[in-house]
Amino acid sequence: MKIKIGLLARIALAIALGILFGSVAPESLVRLLATFNGLFGNFLGFVVPLIIIAFIAPGIAQLGKGSGKLLGLATFFAYSSTIVAGFLALAVSMNVLPNFIKPNAVGSFENPEEFLATAFFKVDMPPAFGIMSALLLAFIFGIGMAATKSDVLLKGFTEFNVIIEKVINHVIIPLLPIHIFGIFMNMTFGGQVAKILSVFAVVFVIVILLHFTMLILQYSFAGALNKQNPFRLMKIMSPAYFTALGTQSSAATIPVTLKQARKTGASEKVTDFTVPLFATIHLSGSTITLVTCAIGVLLLNGESIEITKIIPFIFMLGITMIAAPGVPGGAVMAAIGLLSSMLGFNETMVALMIALYLAQDSFGTATNVTGDGALSMIVDRFTRGKSMVLEKTES
Repeated sequence: MKIKIGLLARIALAIALGILFGSVAPESLVRLLATFNGLFGNFLGFVVPLIIIAFIAPGIAQLGKGSGKLLGLATFFAYSSTIVAGFLALAVSMNVLPNFIKPNAVGSFENPEEFLATAFFKVDMPPAFGIMSALLLAFIFGIGMAATKSDVLLKGFTEFNVIIEKVINHVIIPLLPIHIFGIFMNMTFGGQVAKILSVFAVVFVIVILLHFTMLILQYSFAGALNKQNPFRLMKIMSPAYFTALGTQSSAATIPVTLKQARKTGASEKVTDFTVPLFATIHLSGSTITLVTCAIGVLLLNGESIEITKIIPFIFMLGITMIAAPGVPGGAVMAAIGLLSSMLGFNETMVALMIALYLAQDSFGTATNVTGDGALSMIVDRFTRGKSMVLEKTES
């Protein structure tokens, strides 16, 4: 009988083995893994612009073919919720994390050779175009396809999306544990892992508390609009939370989310439309995780948290999350380009960011889908009594 180990378990195992082997392995083995990490990191940098175009362009085009006012209202609340989550994470992280993370705690990641073993060789893999070029192209093609109703072009981008998703599912995701294993082996070899793990623990606790805070805010607003007890509503939606915690997939949880959302009192017409939509475009929990982890990594690297950089990052993250790949870790994959271009993350910082994010991915997904119930109630309240024709989006 073949036993399947989930991604979270593989990441945890990779971290544990990396720490274990890093304390006893010879330098040649550490350098071998460092070589793999260099190759993998360069390949990831090559693929990131393709991920942005493959997911954002058709995502925007398909949103444009939705159901008029209802689609606009649902998208507005999903984006607003994601932005609020980002600013909540920013406010808390800026005031709490500096108390636990010493600036430049592990030396600058700009000069990793100071404490990390170096690779035997490097292979440059320059991307076809830059991150901002990819974002601009994605927006131009996405909006253009929606405006012109270009089904032929949309079909091409959809097939391109399938190709890139297969690259993520069959190349990047399977190799991620090895990449993280190599990073933690190298960190242990350089005597830095204890400091990094202490940061992991602090960030993990803060992220979980922020997730529940966000859910309370969402259900307090939904409950106030509909004159219902927010904690009773959260209890109704709890099966969706625990299902997502196990599956790590918003899409796989849709049947449970839909069933529980109907029990909150939202109309079946609205929930049938919004729940599958929110499973794709509403990622408030993932945004909290990304912003908090990003600030943690920046502080660990000894960099100041510049509001002028973080605020635009949050607004762009809200757009990017709309088209994040629906696979475990998909949100952080979609965000890598923004981390590099807007916050200046290098290869080592990105690797730590991925490890931090994936350790909490299931909790972020659970927060996303549970919040979908609150947003469905809010949309239902604002559409109640109005004649809104639902033109079913072609699936």
